[in-house]
Amino acid sequence: MNAALPDVGLPAQFVVDAFVASTLAEDLGTIGDITSNAVIPADARFTGVMDSRDPIVVAGLDLAEAFFRTLDPDVRIERLVQDGQQVAAGTILMRLEGAGRAMLTAERSALNTVQHLSGIATMTRSYVDAIAGTGAILLDTRKTIPGLRVLEKYATRMGGAQNHRMGLWDAAMIKDNHVAVAGGVAEAVRRARDAGIAHIIVEVDRIDQIAPALTAGATHLLLDNMPPAMLREAVALVGGRVPTEASGGVNLDTIRAIAETGVTYVSVGRLTQSAPAADIGLDFTTA
Repeated sequence: MNAALPDVGLPAQFVVDAFVASTLAEDLGTIGDITSNAVIPADARFTGVMDSRDPIVVAGLDLAEAFFRTLDPDVRIERLVQDGQQVAAGTILMRLEGAGRAMLTAERSALNTVQHLSGIATMTRSYVDAIAGTGAILLDTRKTIPGLRVLEKYATRMGGAQNHRMGLWDAAMIKDNHVAVAGGVAEAVRRARDAGIAHIIVEVDRIDQIAPALTAGATHLLLDNMPPAMLREAVALVGGRVPTEASGGVNLDTIRAIAETGVTYVSVGRLTQSAPAADIGLDFTTA
């Protein structure tokens, strides 16, 4: 078990009941689980274990439990690990015993959720480990599946990253297209500042954009697709006046060199875009 696990509470704005209800409605349609209803006797019981077939970082167990409890409020569940915990292949995550039809109907929705979120958490931890000791902090991005942002960003936290912007509302991020339409970096930043926005992130991909951005009032610089040598130059020029964030072209082969340039943050879109699902199963047991 980890010496210290992250805060495992889902964000307050996420409504578990609504997520579970909409997911089950998608699976059940207007008819229901015709397989379980036909094959499983109404009074049959299901005893089983949810386990991981690979080493993973766990995320999403609260949601998995909610799926089972929604269809069988009397299900007995024994949680054996916590979200944010690294576990070895073969680890049992939870034991459960409940109505057979309900458990089998909830199985896929519960597994899909835990597999997806644990996959994100596991990939995230590999990136966190890759920059250990550099002082740089790993950030996620808004490159999330529509409708799943809160959950996917929760999973990156379980893997050890920090959340970047949750949406378009919590900070200004002035990117190249904003700059092009506004007529320049300084003008774009000035307009954001005059609008009363406190947190102004500015994407720059050239060294000569840094001074105008800072002079105009940028509070955070996103250094886009800069090679390590240019990142070092940029960090030196900023001189600690605002946080710096490296982004673009970041993978497990490149992130260490990027983090060692002295940037405050490294953001990685592939954490939520490209993480493979964790191999987790639910297996019937006789005891």
